[in-house]
Amino acid sequence: MILAAGLGKRMLPLTAQTPKGLLDVAGKPLIVWHIERLVRHGCRRIVINRNEQLGAKLEQAVGTGENWGVEVLWSREEQLLETGGGLLQALPLIGDDPFLVVNADVFTTFDFSRLALTRNCQACLVLVPNPGHNPEGDFCLQGASVSTQASPRLTFAGVSLLDPSLFAGLKPGPFPLAVLLRKAAACGRVTGIFHEGYWIDVGTPERLQQVTCDLREGRGGVPESARQQSLSSHHPA
Repeated sequence: MILAAGLGKRMLPLTAQTPKGLLDVAGKPLIVWHIERLVRHGCRRIVINRNEQLGAKLEQAVGTGENWGVEVLWSREEQLLETGGGLLQALPLIGDDPFLVVNADVFTTFDFSRLALTRNCQACLVLVPNPGHNPEGDFCLQGASVSTQASPRLTFAGVSLLDPSLFAGLKPGPFPLAVLLRKAAACGRVTGIFHEGYWIDVGTPERLQQVTCDLREGRGGVPESARQQSLSSHHPA
């Protein structure tokens, strides 16, 4: 699942008329980079959530995913449900198996195939060194176990593998995923993988420009053929 329902307030004025997922990154929309990468990793079905404000533009551009050989399903949020509430609403589209979650506003070289759930675990998180905008971090990684109590802390990369049981018994409505992750971590049900490769939270115009520069200069772990493809090669569905 790609979490793409945020309003992108930190990206204003770029997101005044354009959903964050359609902002240009080195010649193609940010969300297209995600879709292409998921397809390269063998993904054949993607659920994307979107808001009512500008989400229709995002859905029109991506469509059903046929241009990438993938099935795209849409979870439409009449009110903003935050990350946890958005995932809970989308579960009927996702199914009963563990599922990959990627925030629409991150860009990373992490190999999604490394994620796996061990016995009795409900989540496997990708953790990265703390960026300047999150110096205190989010979680501690002790071996393969994720903790909220120890230090030093690392930053949650916005990439995870989750088991639907993480949401058992919850009522619909807005709430952050972090609350569930901390609760599960306190019970020893969360593992993590440390990623030292390329990762950036594309949450501001400055960081959007940074990832564009990185890709054009060959950083970011994207194959040359993919870097050189322009938006013109991807017609809206």
